[in-house]
Amino acid sequence: MLLDWLQEQPGDSWQQRWLTSGADAAGREWSQVSGSWLRGRGQYTRWRQGELGIGLRMAVSADIIRPSLRWLVAAKGSKSALAMSMAQTRDAGGFAYLRALCTESAVTGTVMARTLGRAGLIVAAKGGAVRDITAGDVLELLDTETGVHATSAGDTAVFYRLLRQAGSFDPAAPETLRALRTTGQRTPEEMIGRYHLTCRPVRDLLVDYLRERQPAVDYITLESLARSLGRDFWQDLERHHPGICALQLPPEVASSWKQRQRTKPETMTNADTGEKTTVAVPRLNYRECLTRVRAFYLDIAQWAAEDPERWGSWVARSPVSPAEINQRKAARHRKSRMDARTRERLPVLPVLVQSVSQRRKAADDLLHAARATPPGQAFSAAGQTLTRSVTPHAVSGKVWADDPVTGQRRDLTLEEDHAFWSWAIVEILRAAGIRIEELLEITHYSLVQYRLPTTGELVPLLQIAPSKTDTERLLVVSPDMADVLSAIISRLRSHGRGGAVPLVPAYDSQERTWLPPAPVLFQRCFGSENRRISTGAVRDILDAALAATGLTAADGSPLRCTPHDFRRIFITDAIMSGLPPHIAQIIAGHRDINVTLGYKAVYPDEAIQAHLAFLARRRALRPGEEYRTPTDAEWNEFLGHFERRKIATGTCGRAFGTPCIHEHSCLRCSMHWPDPAQRPRIAEIRDNLTARIAEAEREGWLGEIEGLKISLAGADDK
Repeated sequence: MLLDWLQEQPGDSWQQRWLTSGADAAGREWSQVSGSWLRGRGQYTRWRQGELGIGLRMAVSADIIRPSLRWLVAAKGSKSALAMSMAQTRDAGGFAYLRALCTESAVTGTVMARTLGRAGLIVAAKGGAVRDITAGDVLELLDTETGVHATSAGDTAVFYRLLRQAGSFDPAAPETLRALRTTGQRTPEEMIGRYHLTCRPVRDLLVDYLRERQPAVDYITLESLARSLGRDFWQDLERHHPGICALQLPPEVASSWKQRQRTKPETMTNADTGEKTTVAVPRLNYRECLTRVRAFYLDIAQWAAEDPERWGSWVARSPVSPAEINQRKAARHRKSRMDARTRERLPVLPVLVQSVSQRRKAADDLLHAARATPPGQAFSAAGQTLTRSVTPHAVSGKVWADDPVTGQRRDLTLEEDHAFWSWAIVEILRAAGIRIEELLEITHYSLVQYRLPTTGELVPLLQIAPSKTDTERLLVVSPDMADVLSAIISRLRSHGRGGAVPLVPAYDSQERTWLPPAPVLFQRCFGSENRRISTGAVRDILDAALAATGLTAADGSPLRCTPHDFRRIFITDAIMSGLPPHIAQIIAGHRDINVTLGYKAVYPDEAIQAHLAFLARRRALRPGEEYRTPTDAEWNEFLGHFERRKIATGTCGRAFGTPCIHEHSCLRCSMHWPDPAQRPRIAEIRDNLTARIAEAEREGWLGEIEGLKISLAGADDK
């Protein structure tokens, strides 16, 4: 019946007849085309139409007809049936191997069926076997699915990974689908080409300028330069002054352009009526664009002296004067805003820390209680009573629970994952004061240790990879930070294969390049693929954590905190607690101490300048012998301080040359770092203190009770 229908269509082959019939272009409605033919012969019935579809599937499996990918994706019917038919008639070995890979990867039956179905669609449309599928075929299929269904169904990363494991792709193909889809670095021509400039000579000039600057700057700086010159400068001029094609701008043109750069449109919503209006608000960073435009004019003038034939015809007076790019006043305003922001967030940091810690513990208790409860039964944990959901078709490893109060179904696995990473991100940012890119580049290899040559004590260190200043540095890992890093590593090892931290490739959004796989610590499982947490995800996690606290800003809006706010809070708190600014500079990784002092809030600038001047005068007046090399006795005394830090229950962290402020009542002292191995001893001291307090209360020794309670509080804390 199928062949009779196609034989009546014009064409020299079955494929040509299929295309000229109009069925391929009809997509899901192809049955109307074949049904019209059946009605013309007086043979139309529903079962005949169904049989015609089966015949078409067999013709596709026999490679008599190759429908387009769009038709295959849009057509009704099971894709698994087509894949099974293809496996029986075309490439039994290839589909069997792909099925074995699905079983080995422990994917669910739904994912396996979807993977085999997609492979069947590509083979049906392109011909050949499974091993002939290319990475481009996968992209074409997924883009077609998005065009037909407005989205591509899940497990696309699994589909790509399994085909790569099956050896279908070229060895140079990216390891993951994300790497294949990600846009790499653009050339200067592509950067400027995005803005569709009308004046070709100026467009070529901007491309040449970027190409000249490219060796001296990093990629993100080059892209920002292209955006300022191509979009904010010349595209804006062409939009408001059509036909312009010279760098020598009339004063009124230059003035109007600078005025437009000062403001930007912003949509405001009326809280009472909900009406939206667009208003012009000041642009905070407009001087950056002016600075780049002025540098562009000055560079061309300088290069024209060296190569007049190439650059001489473009020399023109800069439309931006030196006074217009003076950042002194703007820097003071920015410092004031940042100081006010830090002063607002520093006092509420303990509230955020306590909130994320409690949320982590509550989510963990709920998840453990749910896993120990059979489906359909109720359980209680963290002050909540839920019912374990009955989910026969749920993804493996997911734990769901129904809330009887709200009636909502909750993904406890996802809640625990979000709560854990909220706690980890907040703790590391506040304890180390590192940048967000430095946080996400911490790997298992970043944890190193140093052994003191005199005492043999191991000092844990965290190696921060070069980021903004292209210099690496080492941070001492405090006990609190060590606890967080240990929890992260233990979590990743429990989820990884062979008890190791999984290796994941990371995408550098600044340089638009993929880094080689590494055991990064801040990684999460997305479906069946481990990925590094992105900067956007970190900001979303912080926003959710702050929203859970209910904290508000001075204007009543919900309080927000960026990752860089933790860096300012860390430096401010450290200097206010007595850390010398030059040590804070080293810890923060700043090249200039003035940058560190700029991060420090609520510290008078006059006091800083007066103090630095005082130090300079004192150093000039002091005798030179005070800057001599220390003697062996003085050096031994200095080393002896660190050798005497070891005490029975841990380590004393007081600075060299300072006396003990608690008369060796170590458990009361905040400088005492307890040794985890001495926990039983500290517990024994705590129990003894409890007994002594009970005895003092019984005997009426009121003067001793107060001191014993202070010691007991210190023991409980340690």
